[in-house]
Amino acid sequence: MLWILLTAAAAPLQVARNALQRGLVGDAGPWGATLVRFLFGLPFSLALFGVVALLTPHAAPHPGARFLIAVAAGAVAQVCATAALLMAMRSSGFAVATFMQQSSLPLGALIGFFAFGDRLTGVQWIGVGVTSLALLTLSWPPRGQATGVGLGSLYGLASGVAFAVALNGYRQAGLALEPAHPIYSATAALFVAQALQSLVMVLLLAAIRPSALSAVWASWRVSLGAGFFGTAASACWFSALALAPAGQVRAVGVIEGPIAAAAGRRLFKERLTRRQLAGGTLAAVGVVMTALG
Repeated sequence: MLWILLTAAAAPLQVARNALQRGLVGDAGPWGATLVRFLFGLPFSLALFGVVALLTPHAAPHPGARFLIAVAAGAVAQVCATAALLMAMRSSGFAVATFMQQSSLPLGALIGFFAFGDRLTGVQWIGVGVTSLALLTLSWPPRGQATGVGLGSLYGLASGVAFAVALNGYRQAGLALEPAHPIYSATAALFVAQALQSLVMVLLLAAIRPSALSAVWASWRVSLGAGFFGTAASACWFSALALAPAGQVRAVGVIEGPIAAAAGRRLFKERLTRRQLAGGTLAAVGVVMTALG
């Protein structure tokens, strides 16, 4: 099915974006590397929305207060999530940080339940518990590395929480803008969010850390690649979500975990312990139960 192919394509694109961003953290810092995802992805998201708008002539968007509040909340949460993810990658490794990020699905379900009245089945609640146990397994620091690995796991968990908020924010933004044309709404929300994120972060970094902006511009080739892969991944995610329920799409997206583990070993010479492998596998099981239950 097409949505499965799109989701399968989104996972390696997202891993590629994360890998490129991780390489920028040293010079640009986590906030400069976070800016890369949005600023250099903005031209691609604009082009994507332009194409979708041309192919959706009957769309009647309603960019009211609900849309603006939701997309702004999603944009801020996504910035925080990306920065936290990059810090987690630097502290505890590329693969472990990616596994910890998977907490966004059960946490997103909890936020949806308490904030928007979304309902969970018994199997989904069990999935939340399984994933929580997996996160505890991943975050428990080994001997001699308590500070670094523990802190990295906390960053990864914070990333999952923020991504969960962003997920719900963008979902509400799409529902508010044009529910009859979900792909149009998704690409419009993506462009508006990236424009807002780019503007705010450029002004903020110009005021408090101009050296980060210089480092970003100096690495424009890598930055452009990260922006492209980020927008391409988002395009695949949003297209898949337009064709199938979010739970099913996110379940297939679990393949990001093993891809990240392979990338971490290949690119950054990282090796996972048996406990981390077990925790990552358990996290994947919990995510699938939460998605498909």
